[in-house]
Amino acid sequence: MKIFNRGEKPSWGVSLIPFIVLVAVLVLVIKGFGADALSGGSQVALMFGAGVTVAIGMVFYRIPWKEFENAMIDNISSIATSIIILLLIGAVAGSWMISGVVPTLIYYGMKVITPGIFLFATCVISAFIAVMTGSSWTTIATIGVALVGIGTAQGFDPGWTAGAIISGAYFGDKVSPLSDTTVLASSSSGTPLFTHIRFMMITTVPSFIISIIIFFVASLLHETPDTAMTADFAHDLKETFNISPWLLLVPVLTGLLIARKVPAIITLFAASVIAGIFALIFQSHILAEVAAGGEVSGGGLSFMEGFKGLMQSYYGATSIDTGNAALNDLVATRGITGMMNTVFLVIAAGTFGGAMIGSGMLQSLTEALVKFVKRRVTMVTATVGTGIFSNMITGDQYLSILLTSSLYKKLYHDRGYESKLLSRSVEDSATVTSVLIPWNSCGMTQATVLKVSTMTYLPYCFFNLISPLMSILIAAIGFKIVRKQK
Repeated sequence: MKIFNRGEKPSWGVSLIPFIVLVAVLVLVIKGFGADALSGGSQVALMFGAGVTVAIGMVFYRIPWKEFENAMIDNISSIATSIIILLLIGAVAGSWMISGVVPTLIYYGMKVITPGIFLFATCVISAFIAVMTGSSWTTIATIGVALVGIGTAQGFDPGWTAGAIISGAYFGDKVSPLSDTTVLASSSSGTPLFTHIRFMMITTVPSFIISIIIFFVASLLHETPDTAMTADFAHDLKETFNISPWLLLVPVLTGLLIARKVPAIITLFAASVIAGIFALIFQSHILAEVAAGGEVSGGGLSFMEGFKGLMQSYYGATSIDTGNAALNDLVATRGITGMMNTVFLVIAAGTFGGAMIGSGMLQSLTEALVKFVKRRVTMVTATVGTGIFSNMITGDQYLSILLTSSLYKKLYHDRGYESKLLSRSVEDSATVTSVLIPWNSCGMTQATVLKVSTMTYLPYCFFNLISPLMSILIAAIGFKIVRKQK
């Protein structure tokens, strides 16, 4: 085989090899491990794919190891903030459950949201919270967990409930000026933020309307659950936890921090600390049970029991016996340690993405796509396809947004199209599809937080599935798309 000069990039055919190898290994992992594929097998597959990429680059293209190392370090360091957020989400999930915040939200939610509008209401509520917070992750990790509990009590399939939550959360995230992905998509393409949001409404609003119509119809067609089951959930929650309206102060205070644009890391840390304080006040018996590893007899909560119970809720697995098997699964938490597989995934995906970037293979694949771009619709289709492909390769939506924007920015300019068309196409693909890929940081995070596998909720994430298609459809129609005359 010809040994190419160091400065020569691999061809698109060669660049496909690591991706084909990765997909093949992932298929074997999924076949062999099933639901446990993301417990380590998929991460190892990504590392193996990175190894193949480095081997091809070093042996056949004489690319020095230092270039790969720097690219992988840069890739992983760019998502370091996401890793910290992932750990804090684990702490919030554990502390909000043990403190009784999520059980209280479920308890009151079951009394307010009827099954006839549940999926519709879930989608709209998630969208509203995400618009206010600017974060799909925070929305799903807090109110989303409570909505899964309400859905379970009302007899809804977890896939439907998770799909409604994710559809609403990602819509709200996209149109919120507080969203980091929205800011990133607009800034990386050189588009003013509110210009980007207004132009994105042309594809985003129709996609969301179609989604909520589907959820509304599905809610109406849902068989009325056995009211005894809902009553049992409410009774067992109240028997196990001290349900109180005062516990709603925790999400309210968290919302105030978000409204004041306090950084996400500080907000999530504060949310977990506040929940811990409320746990000591309202759920001392739960903390004693967690500290003892099971049911305990009467008596006050000692300092060490409170400390141990709180620490366990933040970092480790907890299980509370409610007397209801379905409810036991719902209120069980895994804390920070439950997010470690996701952190492993983020690092592994960052390693593979860095290797692909360092070798020039990712650029070669995208440049090969660009050669086939002749018309407006093919240009947008290529952009959407690259956003989805980047999510599969890099495993991170932020990297996908930056990569897709940088690769197509000059092309859109040269063809006379406004930058807002690029920023919208990127958001309609890279942002919303990240949660649909099991080995992407978004996909695994939401699956872990909601306790619903990615492949289970994927068919019901209608907004996320429709958005890329809507982007291509509007490009084909040409509605509001202006091309400068040369």
